[in-house]
Amino acid sequence: MERKVGVYICTGCGIGEALDVEKLSNMGPSLGATVKTHEFLCGEQGLQLIKGDIDGEGVNTVVIAACSPRVNYEEFDFPNTVVERVNLREHVAWSHTPNDEDTQRIASDYIKMGTAKAKKIELPEPHIEEVTRSVLVIGGGVSGMTAALEVARAGYEAVIVEKEAQLGGWMGKMKKRLPTQYPYAKLEDPGVDAKVAEINSNPNIKVYTSATVEQIAGQPGMFDVTINANGGTVETRVGSVVLATGWKPYDASKLESYGYGVYPNVVTNVAMEEMAKNGGINRPSDGKAAKNVVFIQCAGQRDADHLPYCSSVCCATSLKQATYVRESDPNALVYIIYKDMRTPGQYELFYKSAQDDPGIFLTKGNITSITEDEANNLILEVEDTLLGGPIKIKADMVVLATGMVPTTAEEAILNLKYRQGPGLPDLDLFNGFADSNFICFPYETRRTGIYSAGCVKMPQTIAESIDDATGAALKAIQVVEAVSRGMAVHPRAGDMTYPEFFLQRCTQCKRCTEECPFGTLDEDEKGTPQPNPNRCRRCGICMGACPERLISFKNYSVDILSSAVKIIDVPGEEEGKPMVVAFVCENDAYPAFDMAGINRIQYDPNVRMIPVRCLGSCNTVWIADALSKGVDGILMIGCKYGDDYQCHFAKGSELANYRMGKVQETLNRLVLESDRVQLLQLSIDEYDKIPSIIGEFMEKLQEIGPNPYKGF
Repeated sequence: MERKVGVYICTGCGIGEALDVEKLSNMGPSLGATVKTHEFLCGEQGLQLIKGDIDGEGVNTVVIAACSPRVNYEEFDFPNTVVERVNLREHVAWSHTPNDEDTQRIASDYIKMGTAKAKKIELPEPHIEEVTRSVLVIGGGVSGMTAALEVARAGYEAVIVEKEAQLGGWMGKMKKRLPTQYPYAKLEDPGVDAKVAEINSNPNIKVYTSATVEQIAGQPGMFDVTINANGGTVETRVGSVVLATGWKPYDASKLESYGYGVYPNVVTNVAMEEMAKNGGINRPSDGKAAKNVVFIQCAGQRDADHLPYCSSVCCATSLKQATYVRESDPNALVYIIYKDMRTPGQYELFYKSAQDDPGIFLTKGNITSITEDEANNLILEVEDTLLGGPIKIKADMVVLATGMVPTTAEEAILNLKYRQGPGLPDLDLFNGFADSNFICFPYETRRTGIYSAGCVKMPQTIAESIDDATGAALKAIQVVEAVSRGMAVHPRAGDMTYPEFFLQRCTQCKRCTEECPFGTLDEDEKGTPQPNPNRCRRCGICMGACPERLISFKNYSVDILSSAVKIIDVPGEEEGKPMVVAFVCENDAYPAFDMAGINRIQYDPNVRMIPVRCLGSCNTVWIADALSKGVDGILMIGCKYGDDYQCHFAKGSELANYRMGKVQETLNRLVLESDRVQLLQLSIDEYDKIPSIIGEFMEKLQEIGPNPYKGF
């Protein structure tokens, strides 16, 4: 389209006091734009100024030079108009010396950079296809049933696939559930029959029992699912998927040191629940009522040789089962030996009620031996107790809290027809549990439109699983509605762009298909990428991976950001001011710089920030362009990666670090020092470190000396 550019500079919030706005306004002819100012641009009159120019003057490209793009985004959203935001408030006026020459240069550069980008941005053309408004729920336990019911209550159709012959899962095998009402001392009925009845009577829910998912192909809004049910196959199309297949008990046969498989009266907490539900807590060896029962916590848990994690609910479960024993016989005694008693939230009150029971004895301790006498009684020796010395306990039965293992650790469940494999990506951090970006997006897996819920994601109680499944159901609905309008849901919610591929130049290197964290791309037999736009999270990691630069978005491309880099005013060598370009992740690092501005924290004025969707989207050509122009140093500032990763796009920051090898090749080609480019990790709460981070880099550049390409 023919461009008519309007640049609108706000003088409010201290911008007018810190900058010579008249001087900035005089840049209009050099920018090829009309420049106007207003003291309150986001107010009614300021917005009317812009709207009047759009409607009356034909302005179709708007540059807002005001506050951070992270605020007032609804106010500055003008239909059918390209809008680019320039942050003069947090990143200039609030973080640099007022009325200083360097501060003025920052503002001038940012306006030029924003205008250069705006001229190349195109209006999005959303990818819209016919979608199916139904949700596949895999698993018919408490999480699966809850998700299906919530979907149906919202007016959508749900399809449940349950591998057992009936619904209910572990909840159907429980005698009682943990309390959910104050004073959190009385056990409750699991309520499984009522839930199953509600599902069976709901016309919006289709149930397949004795069934498994044979294959899932396609993308959100149009997943084609093959279900194997009762020996036959059923084909159906759904819009999204909730994975709620739950957990399995840890294999207790690996716990011979606790006597399991050696002594008949050593059982698991799962077996104990089954006993209680089916009529009596009796010793397996002779069927006699168990009157002295010992519970051993963390049996094979928090143990590098077994399960390295805590299963979260085992302590409360043992307290519940201790209550069974006491209710069955008021004279019975219960001993609970624990490493640490973990009863978070209101379950602390349940723990206190057990402590008040004189028949329940609790102590921290280590089991040093378990033996059996001639009457099949168990003799336990315990050390490091709270009593200050070792103790010996004679018990009728020992119950092992064996912990929870996610079904995804042992079974192929989703069977995705994806180039990147049939299941969810493995993350050692989650020990086989369905991966999730817990910090930012607790329901999302790395397969768009597929959400995990309940104990397949992490150990949870029934109450927690119900809450979790409700959230997953809402996300499953949200993604269908979003893709029906061509929008992304997370983390770039509402983004209507998607990657476009100029495949005529594709060399089939497969970097985009291999590096996409979300399985967005399939490929043909030659290795040519086959896009699935509805799977895309709009991170741009594929764009950063592509050596041929053939992937772009309407409003985010190699060329758009290169034009911003090339227009920066780089000081000459004689000025002695090292110029730095910082490619800053919009999710954590950019907000950290905003926070620095809000707190009036100042840092070196010779840094020009360019926000990027993800550090993984950075293409090495941007670095080459900046250094070729004479920029002295490059900072790439992104989210934390590794075990404690905080990257909104899961692997983007880590991939950027991996690609630093390519950056070194660029530097070698330009005959420049490797220290001129640094990749840093910064979380949003580390804004106070920004001055020292930049200061140390500036000192390093002073040692290296000016970029020899200055002036060329």
